[in-house]
Amino acid sequence: MTGPYGYPAPQPGLPYGAPVSRPTGATAVLAALLGLLAAVAAGYVPVTRFIDLPSGLSLGDLPPMVLAGLACYLVAGLLLLVGALSTLFRATAGAVLLLLGALLAIAAILLEPVAVSTYAKYFTAVFRLRNFAAYDRVALMALAPLTLLFAVLPPTFKYLRHRPQTMLPPYGQGPQGYSPPRQW
Repeated sequence: MTGPYGYPAPQPGLPYGAPVSRPTGATAVLAALLGLLAAVAAGYVPVTRFIDLPSGLSLGDLPPMVLAGLACYLVAGLLLLVGALSTLFRATAGAVLLLLGALLAIAAILLEPVAVSTYAKYFTAVFRLRNFAAYDRVALMALAPLTLLFAVLPPTFKYLRHRPQTMLPPYGQGPQGYSPPRQW
């Protein structure tokens, strides 16, 4: 919103022309970094499952619940990756994509035990931490809720929506030694 002559309008309670404080981007950057790590962790699951398929088996042979879980991991990884990069470039949509990706990663974590076995057997096997896949799933279990938390915080959206207002000097009063171009 601008005041007379295109200058920024005064904020309520502040003197005319007082600068508005710039929000810090700590929560947005933290959400983006956690989102990048979560994207790698979520993308590891479908990639290793596709690579480990035996030569006579195809994706069509897998049960529908397993395919749904793999699709959730894959889409969550893509949303988290695009959301993290968008957030680093200060796009508000990036935080929304991080939010959706984290929710989908949590859904994939909760869907995988239903497709494989029971919750008790699955989480017992995962928390024994006997291989890298177990470490990956535990990391995703920690990173997805943290990404969700930092992406939904109000300071994250305040930082992403903030656009600095530039104060332009009146015409003809530029920097030292500057004169406006002459009109002939």
